[in-house]
Amino acid sequence: MKILFIGDIVGKNGRETVARLLPSLKKKYAIDFVIANGENASHGKGLIYNHYKGFLNMGVDCITLGNHYDAKSEIREYLDAATAIIRPYNLKKEYPGVGTSLFESDTFSIRVTNLLGRPFMEEDVVNPFDSLQQIVEKEKRADIHIVDFHGEATGEKQCMGWAFDGLVTAVLGTHTHVQTRDARILPQGTAFISDVGMVGAYNGVLGDKKEQVIDRVWHDKKTKFDVDDKDDSLFSAVVIDADIESGRAIDIIPLYIIEKK
Repeated sequence: MKILFIGDIVGKNGRETVARLLPSLKKKYAIDFVIANGENASHGKGLIYNHYKGFLNMGVDCITLGNHYDAKSEIREYLDAATAIIRPYNLKKEYPGVGTSLFESDTFSIRVTNLLGRPFMEEDVVNPFDSLQQIVEKEKRADIHIVDFHGEATGEKQCMGWAFDGLVTAVLGTHTHVQTRDARILPQGTAFISDVGMVGAYNGVLGDKKEQVIDRVWHDKKTKFDVDDKDDSLFSAVVIDADIESGRAIDIIPLYIIEKK
């Protein structure tokens, strides 16, 4: 079974890049299921309903979120009915939607889980390791289990991969928007990468206009970040080849595609 996992989609540039590339990539890699992190898809933060529906129309099967899950307040109104969206599981407060879900077809079942990390993150969340252990032990088992671990610290993500090696099919890091070089299959068959990367403006900083980000980082200016929709585009993702019988990953292929305008 082939799963395409797309990194953080940032703004209009990111959405349009997914729309352009997804059909050919699905065909090239014979993709069975598509997961995309959409927490930055609407103007750089959050996910509005129209963009959620747009992803489904593009051929995305499941959308995960992250620390900006609540950046667009309208999501609270539609999330319970949006069965393709997985918000962070380990929130401490009550919130609509679910943090893990089972998708079933005639030929396979796949569980997708979304977790928030703790180091360098502002959200106060339940321990993500305890949360994933609870899911593994108590939720209905699927043929394949993909975990989107949305966090800042690569070390925390590595710990999650090793701790659950052989218990889930893949632990895929998101949030930093920078694809890491550590994609591998761990000894017990779990695919791992510290961060899948992003889809969006290539010549900016994390998908935003670089001048604004530099002003804040260098000069401590309270600058509002804008997404550069007219810039060249970057598409970061991974393809997971997994064995349905064992639930183990066979291969992980990083994708890093630059489109010049």
